[in-house]
Formats: sequence, structure tokens, C-alpha cells
Amino acid sequence: MKQDVVTKMLRQVASGEVTVEDARTALEGVELDEETYESAIDHGVFNKVEPGTVVRASLAPSGTSALVVLTFLWGLGWTLYWAGSMCYGLFNGWDQQQLSYHVGMVMVTLIIMGIVYLKWVVPDIVIVKHRRGKYAPPNDPDGWHKYEV
Repeated sequence: MKQDVVTKMLRQVASGEVTVEDARTALEGVELDEETYESAIDHGVFNKVEPGTVVRASLAPSGTSALVVLTFLWGLGWTLYWAGSMCYGLFNGWDQQQLSYHVGMVMVTLIIMGIVYLKWVVPDIVIVKHRRGKYAPPNDPDGWHKYEV
């Protein structure tokens, strides 16, 4: 994930790459009062926001990274293997325990692929939407019909 400058500098101070004095010198002109800090944290969480406001719009890491592509190729290969061996077992009369194991392995592989997809491919964007008020017309006594059977 992308990091901001302050987080990167804190990690460098923790690892010993940058001294504390150098970090303080680099952040000397930065001012952030407590009110601004609290309003930035509370925006969209505790405060009512206007419809259509993007509360958090950080993009997920790139879905075209080599690890994601390899995970999907790995998942596709294993899914085809387990599903193919299950079909082979269906035609050759394997018992239900063996067949259910193969179905379970197909499901586990698809779940792993889904987790990777949700974590590293889908962007993390929340757009606030509010429901509109429902319109319920008043009862019209002349609009009712009495049906007799």
C-alpha cells in the first residue's frame, strides 16, 4: 500500500535509517492543531455528510502485480484439477466422501481467489448515499372497491 511521508519517516526512524533529530528537522514547518486533526478523523464517521461525498478514496494496490496474477493462475489451475478429478470420480463411481473432498477443495481454492481479489484488486471507495423519503399517499375512501365472491 502507498504510505504518506510521515509514516515512511516514522518507519525509517524505527529502523535506524534516520535519526530522531533529522526527522524533527524535516517536520519542523508542519503544523496541525488538534481541532483540524479531530475533524479529519471524524469526517464521515461521526459527522453527517452530504450524499455523494467520497468518505475514503484510497485505491487498493495494483491488481496487475505479479503476485496477484500468479495467485489467479495458481487458483485456476487447482480449480480445474479438483473439478476435473471430481468429474472423473463421478463417472467411475467414487464414494461420496472422496467426491465431497474434491468439492471442498474447489470451494477453498475459489475462496482464496476471492479473498485475493477483494484485498488487492477491488478499490476501497466508500460513497455516502442516503435513502429518499418514501411517499405514501393518504387513504382515499372512494378508491377502495368492495368485491363480493
